[in-house]
Amino acid sequence: MAERGKQTVRDLRRGSRSTLLQRLYFEGPLSRQELGQVSGLSAGSVSNVVGELLADGLVEECGSVESDGGRPRILLQVPPGRAHLVGVDVGETQVRVALFDLGLTELAASDHPLSDCGHDSDHVVELILTGLAEVLESTGTDPATVLGVGVGVPGIVEQGDPGTDGAGIVVHSQTVDWDAVPIGRMLRAGTDLPLYVDNGAKTLGQAEMWFGAGRGARHAVVALFGSGVGACVIAEGARFRGATSSAGEWGHTKVHVGGRLCRCGSRGCLEAYVGAEALVERWGRAPAGSSEKAGLAALLAAAEAGEADAVELLAEAAEYFGAAIADLINLFNPERIVIGGWAGLMLGPRLLPAIRDAATAYALRFPRAQTSIDLGRLGPDAVTVGAATLPLWHFLQSGGELPARLAAAAAG
Repeated sequence: MAERGKQTVRDLRRGSRSTLLQRLYFEGPLSRQELGQVSGLSAGSVSNVVGELLADGLVEECGSVESDGGRPRILLQVPPGRAHLVGVDVGETQVRVALFDLGLTELAASDHPLSDCGHDSDHVVELILTGLAEVLESTGTDPATVLGVGVGVPGIVEQGDPGTDGAGIVVHSQTVDWDAVPIGRMLRAGTDLPLYVDNGAKTLGQAEMWFGAGRGARHAVVALFGSGVGACVIAEGARFRGATSSAGEWGHTKVHVGGRLCRCGSRGCLEAYVGAEALVERWGRAPAGSSEKAGLAALLAAAEAGEADAVELLAEAAEYFGAAIADLINLFNPERIVIGGWAGLMLGPRLLPAIRDAATAYALRFPRAQTSIDLGRLGPDAVTVGAATLPLWHFLQSGGELPARLAAAAAG
């Protein structure tokens, strides 16, 4: 038996596989020599591990480049068609399920508006499972090729025992009245695919850090501005989770003691002043029966037309948002703050200059000068992309570990 705290040969092998897979995934195509340079592994280790990954079908040769005086160097990459990923966004008004290849190219999507049942947990789980079946059937995808299903949800996520394969995941969300909802067990009753669940703002943050406006930063905050408000804090390149995974509930920090009632039941929350739902409600002039997005678009159009009440409301929202960003700057000293979410991207072009000005006015001068504030680059469906990174990250960290059915198919 290996001594506690000491790495076994298997651990070292898995670590080497993970290192090379991650380098190839994010920086490839690369040659074996380049892999040795960027990974720090010896030429012999690179050769052995690459041989394993090629044999497992997790890496493929994809051309060559000329070398200085020697034979051409063979380039390697992670084949995007090797496996599939599913991302789910449990949003404020709909459940979106998308199927991706390993390169995170979207292959199919299924959008299901929430009915009068709202966020009833049984209803939400039914929509997720329906959407999952639809994207697999529409593309003819064998479930055995799916590495896992990632789900972004509102609220705080307890991961449970890792040995339960996701069945122990529990969600707490006051804003949608979820009190210890056993979503892992509920989903497991309808699918045997590996399950990964996290807060939607955190999945958005993962996507923007890997592929969007946060790429290359070690310290950042990615803010989700939708019906509600949330944040993903990145410290030393990793998501900061806190003691019980509730770090990032920025929308429920207080900006006005005794202020407006928030969906969470408290008063004076940031979300009650800058969330899209709150903005449309406070304006009070959205067309009857319109969706929240349509209402926000109408508010923006009214402000663009110079209507005083709309202009004043958005100016106030920008100041609240900028002051709250100043708090993030003072607390976390990030290199970048990225504003995403469908509402953030819709209002950003108009509000971003005022948000930056307010952040400058309320933050300490030195850390503010080191922080850029920009809009996200991945569009309004970035939560879905981020959710798909949950099984992808497990795949990369594990050194290419495959679900049992996919591994058996590969062996066959």
